[in-house]
Order: sequence, then structure tokens, then C-alpha cells
Amino acid sequence: MLSHIFYFIWGCFPIKNNNNSKELLINEKINFDGSKEVRIIGADNEQLGLVSFDRALDMADDAGLDLVLIAAQAEPPVCRIMDYGKYRYERDKREKDAKKKQQVVEIKEIQLSVRIDTNDFNTKVNRARNFLTRGDKVKVVVRFKGRQMTHQEIGQELLSKFSAACEDICVIDKQPKLEGRFLSMFLAPQPTKPNKQ
Repeated sequence: MLSHIFYFIWGCFPIKNNNNSKELLINEKINFDGSKEVRIIGADNEQLGLVSFDRALDMADDAGLDLVLIAAQAEPPVCRIMDYGKYRYERDKREKDAKKKQQVVEIKEIQLSVRIDTNDFNTKVNRARNFLTRGDKVKVVVRFKGRQMTHQEIGQELLSKFSAACEDICVIDKQPKLEGRFLSMFLAPQPTKPNKQ
């Protein structure tokens, strides 16, 4: 029973500050003796020198800002006077923007046969164009069966025709390459050009 109570308490209340947390210690949450000296950096990044922790709290309070512990391991520890709410807002906004800019590129595969008819070929081209406009890469594969291996030039022509049908929206990322009974090439979306202002 006692172990269950201990587990409950341990699970509900943080015992110490998690080092992986993005949150910094601020104001009275900084657990220093009032007389401990800290190095202070002002709101405009100016060095304000060494002062007692109590004096540093007063300086931040007088400026209407927060005292933030930024280097606890330093000797003496380093604190900065800043608007912590604004700092957190800007940090979170930067992280969201960075996530938006990250683009996951998938590789989609299109398989062709040496004897593909025109309608099937056009359907595969349209599918590839759809993938490319979504920002995905496309691997186009021609599979050779039996004696078709002796006519690899047909596969090369097929891939050339395929890339020509998509050339307005893509670039050839990897030139055609034979791997066993498969001739494959990679197409990538055309890089976007930055807007000139």
C-alpha cells in the first residue's frame, strides 16, 4: 500500500527540474540563497556585472521584467533580465515555422513494361505528374522479362519518352541505371525559384 502511495506521489509531482525541458527557471523559482552572487546580463545584452541574487531580483522587478537563469553550471551562475513571456512566444513561433518548412519527400514508384500500350503509358505519366506536383520524387522502373534483356534500348527509349512527358514539372534526379532485370531512373519536382522583388 505504501509503495502505491509513493508511486502516486512520484508520478504526480516533479521531484526536480527536468533537464530536457525547454523551460528555464525564472524569478523566485531559481533556488539560490539571496546572498549568492550571480552574473547579470541586461535586457539589451549589456553586462551588468556581479550582484547578489536578491539584488538581481530587484533589478528585474524595477525594469518590469523577469530574471531568467541561463547558465546554472557557470561559476558564478549567469542570469539575464528579459521578458520571458515574449521570449517563449518567439521561440515557440520559430519552432512552428521551422516545422512548417520541413517537407517530407516520399518516393513513389511507377512500373512500366517494355510492351506497355499508349493508354497505360499515358495513365502512368498522369500518375507520376500528380506525385511530382505534390512534391514527391518518382522512381520510374522498366522491368525486363526473359529475352527482353537483349533489347535494353527499348527500355531506355521508354524512360526518355516518360521523362519528356513530365519535363515541364520535373528534373531527372538520377539517370537511368540497370539493376538486374530493372532499368530505373528518378524524377524530382523542379526546384522552386525564389520570388524576385
